[in-house]
Amino acid sequence: MSRLPLSTLPTFREAARSENLRATAERLHLTHSAVSQQMRQLEQQLGFRLFERRGRSLALNAAGAALQRSVEAALAMLDEGVRAATLAAEGKVQTLRITVLPSFAQRWLLPRMTRWRERQPGITLEIHTSQAVIDLQREGFHAALRSGTGPWRGLAGEQLVTSSLIAVGAPARAARLRPGDHAALAAEPLLGGAEQWNRFLSLCGCKLRGKTVAEFNDAGLMLQAAEQDLGVALASELLAADALQAGRLVRLSPLTLADGEPLPYWFVYPPQHAQLPALDALRQWLREEMELSRAMLTESGR
Repeated sequence: MSRLPLSTLPTFREAARSENLRATAERLHLTHSAVSQQMRQLEQQLGFRLFERRGRSLALNAAGAALQRSVEAALAMLDEGVRAATLAAEGKVQTLRITVLPSFAQRWLLPRMTRWRERQPGITLEIHTSQAVIDLQREGFHAALRSGTGPWRGLAGEQLVTSSLIAVGAPARAARLRPGDHAALAAEPLLGGAEQWNRFLSLCGCKLRGKTVAEFNDAGLMLQAAEQDLGVALASELLAADALQAGRLVRLSPLTLADGEPLPYWFVYPPQHAQLPALDALRQWLREEMELSRAMLTESGR
C-alpha cells in the first residue's frame, strides 16, 4: 500500500467525529472544497471508501470506523508529545488531566493533595469531576479513576484497591445503639438505596422496615448527611476512611457488604500514555495512598 497522506489525518479525524464536511471545514478554518478534496485524496490513496455519502452528510462505514480508532490514538499521542516537548523546552511544570467521580474527589483525593504536591512539585493535576463516563481520548484526558468492574473499552488500566460497603453514622447516633444490635440499627433512619440495605440487613437476619429516608446520586453527599446525623449510611469504606479516623463517623456494625458489589477502584488511561513518566508517578502514588487508607482502617479496627 502507498504511503498514507499524513496531512489529511487531522481533517479525517474531525470529519469522522462530525460526519459533516461543512462543520469540519468551519472547525478547521478550511473551505468546504478543501475538506472534500482531502477526503477524496485519502480514499484514493487507500483504495477504498471511508464514508457513505448521504446528501450533504456523511456516515462512517466499517473501514472508516476502523481507521478512526487508530487515527484518534495516533494523533492523541502526537499531540501529547508536542505538549510535553513544549513544556520541557520552556521549563514549565507538567500537567496531567484526570477525571474522577465527585465523591472520590471530595472525600478521598483532595484531602491528600498536599502530600502529592510535596512528592511531585513539578506535576500539576487538573482535576475534572463528573458522574458520567468521559471519553478520555476525545476529551483530552490522561487518565481516570473509576469505580466498578468495567469493561473499560479502548483503555489500559489496573485495579488499585477494592472497597466494601459498611454501615456508618454520627457519634451521637452510635452512642444510642448497642454494638451488634442490628434490629435496632434497622429501625434507624437509613440513607441510601433500599436494595443494598435489604442485602446488608439480610446478613444478620433482619429486614428493612419501610423505605429508606433518602437516596443520593453522590456518595459524598450521603456521607455528609450521615456526619450531620440525618441517618445511617451504607458507604464505601475507602470514602469513609478519613471521617472514621477523625471521629466524625463511627462504624455501626462489623458486617461488610462485599459480595456482588462492584466497588473496585481502577486507574485507567489511553494506551498511548502507558509510558508517560508523570502518569506512572501518579499511579504509584495513588496505589500507595490507597493502601495507607486500608491499613489505617485495619489498625483502628473500624
